Amino acid sequence: MNHVLVPRRNPGEPVYRADLALGEHSARHLRRVLRLYLKTWDLLFLADAAELALTELIANVVRHVPGGRGRTYIFQLPNREGVRVEVADDSPVVPLAIKGDAMDEGGRGLLLVNAVTDDWGIVKQWDQVGKTIWFECLTPPELGGSPLRTAKPEPRPETKPETRPEAKPEPKPESGARRRS
Repeated sequence: MNHVLVPRRNPGEPVYRADLALGEHSARHLRRVLRLYLKTWDLLFLADAAELALTELIANVVRHVPGGRGRTYIFQLPNREGVRVEVADDSPVVPLAIKGDAMDEGGRGLLLVNAVTDDWGIVKQWDQVGKTIWFECLTPPELGGSPLRTAKPEPRPETKPETRPEAKPEPKPESGARRRS
């Protein structure tokens, strides 16, 4: 199923929702969709970071989720503050951001997401197996973004991506590291 929800009734309501069997060409399609929405929302300056992070999350689903089935959601944050992207799947395995060997072929996806986004996290699904990995790319204050939203304190040490333990079901997402201060 692939559909666009228009018009959006409330800020934060998904504007784009796709439930797809993901393959090697899915990231390209979803990057184009994301760029189209960012351009429409006058947030195109977030495209490079958001597209890279989305590509990494889609690659994780293609590589690690049996059947490659995933759901993608794209949200415009209220007051033109940025974009939030969520990629959900039914795999019980929670990925960890690890610093691998320079010769490793994989294992850097979440480190890249951490490096190029303003916030990210993992939410385990309560009622079924699976999880949602999300990220936000925010409008910088000099371009009209909220200085309060982009100037959050460093996360607790136990939630930094490099040291995050196996995620346990909690009502709130485990926050990733902040890029901007």
